[in-house]
Order: sequence, then structure tokens, then C-alpha cells
Amino acid sequence: MTERFSDFDLADLLKADAAIEVFLADAFETGDSAHIASAIGTVARAKGMTKVAKETGLAREQLYRSLSENGNPTLETTLAVLKSLGFQLTAKQSVA
Repeated sequence: MTERFSDFDLADLLKADAAIEVFLADAFETGDSAHIASAIGTVARAKGMTKVAKETGLAREQLYRSLSENGNPTLETTLAVLKSLGFQLTAKQSVA
């Protein structure tokens, strides 16, 4: 008997906005810019990268590249994508 494996994509599990909010909050708490960019990219894939590209006016290929683990999106791109996804950045004071 042969075992079969399939690719796992977290984007397939992110359907509810509440789950997406927790997912993004956890990513932002890491402070790791690569992880944050990748998390935003995962959410964009979950919502539909083509839709996000149309709403932001950015090329789909650029979004895939910028929102990958190796990407480095500009603040402008990050804000536009988050707005398209129905989220926004907020600041809060760190607890030391």
C-alpha cells in the first residue's frame, strides 16, 4: 500500500474573518517582518489574490512576490492589501 500526501495550504482553512483576525494578530506579535508578510499573503490567497489585486490596483504577480516569506512589501502595499482584506493596522504600547 502506498501512502499519498497532498500539499497543505493554510489559506484553505482561513474562511472566517474572526480566524483571520487571530491569525494576523499572532503574526504581528512575532515582530518578524518576513512572517508578517507571509501571513498577509496567506490571507490574500484565502480571500482571492485576483480580487485583492483588482481592489489594490497592484499586479497579482507583484503581490505573490511581495507577500511571500522572502518578500519585503512596502508600507503602501501592506496598507492597501490589509484594507482590501477588511483589516487595518493599529498601534498599541508595548508592555515591558
